[in-house]
Amino acid sequence: MALQVGIVGLPNVGKSTLFNAVSNSAKAQASNYRFCTIEPNVGQVDVPDERLAKLAELVQPERIVPTTIEFVDIAGLVKGASKGEGLGNKFLANIREVDAIVHVIRCFEDENILREEGEINPVSDKEIIDTELQLKDLESVEKKIQRVEKIMKADPKAKRAYDVLVRCKEYLHQGKNIRGMQLEGEDLEAIADIFLLTQKPVLYVANIDEGAMKTGNKYSEVLAKAATDEGAGVIIMNNSIEAQISELETPEDKEVFLLEYGLTEPGLNRLIRAAYELLNLVTYFTAGVQEVRAWTIHRGWKAPQAASVIHTDFEKGFIKAEVIAYKDYVQYGTEAACRENGRLRIEGKEYIVHDGDVMHFRFNV
Repeated sequence: MALQVGIVGLPNVGKSTLFNAVSNSAKAQASNYRFCTIEPNVGQVDVPDERLAKLAELVQPERIVPTTIEFVDIAGLVKGASKGEGLGNKFLANIREVDAIVHVIRCFEDENILREEGEINPVSDKEIIDTELQLKDLESVEKKIQRVEKIMKADPKAKRAYDVLVRCKEYLHQGKNIRGMQLEGEDLEAIADIFLLTQKPVLYVANIDEGAMKTGNKYSEVLAKAATDEGAGVIIMNNSIEAQISELETPEDKEVFLLEYGLTEPGLNRLIRAAYELLNLVTYFTAGVQEVRAWTIHRGWKAPQAASVIHTDFEKGFIKAEVIAYKDYVQYGTEAACRENGRLRIEGKEYIVHDGDVMHFRFNV
């Protein structure tokens, strides 16, 4: 589905270090991650999923294909980006293209790493980027209000769009992000064509010092409070440590390194999974001797839509879907055993696919 998550942040917060960790992990751990450079600043990585490995263990396929997500390293932002300061125009254009945002915020002290914004202040750093995005969104909203005003008399539907846009304008003037309005249906359609930056879901990464990786510190606690107030999540990571882990060549070396720091898995795995969930995605599987594969779909998709990610013809010619819940597949060990024990269901066009479903589609060519 080529879904993209943009990594953003002020200069010298560890943003590029995190992206390098994503990229290096993908290249170094071919069994766990796949990587391809789409552009110099885009990395495609696998979504870690223990269920895929378990299904492969049961089926013994010729190949295993994980589902993927793309991370984009977006140019650092400075105050005034909404007016074109620094690389502001490039920064804002790149954010407009991604589906969600991972916002890296400095939560560590290091006198050797320059900081133009003064003392460490995670909330202030967050607000600098928030403000720049809000200002750009305000510009987009005001331009559309002007366009809609001209057609309101001739088009009754434009009045509703106008009302939504005015509400958005007022919300932005209050220093709030559009995603907090939780617009739905026709209200959401009123702003769909202007691709508002503050409408995108966000996840915060607290880049923390090595000694506080497991517990957090006073800076990450303040950030967590601010994120909770706006309904966003926070992941605590030490981006430098993650970059070191990503450079290790073997799983054994990685395991020794993790044990040394008392970690059960790289924080990068948590980030990738959290980004996947942030996009409101779920995974279903196909399992056969040729391959066991994970497929990405949006939560709430029905069976024909889910089939379309394999091939568009599957949706057009959809007849039925054979479905086995993941836990049932693991319990009985084979598709045949699930069938014999009544755990294989036949579902129609209205079936909403669940996370972890193991599926086989019947369709007309």
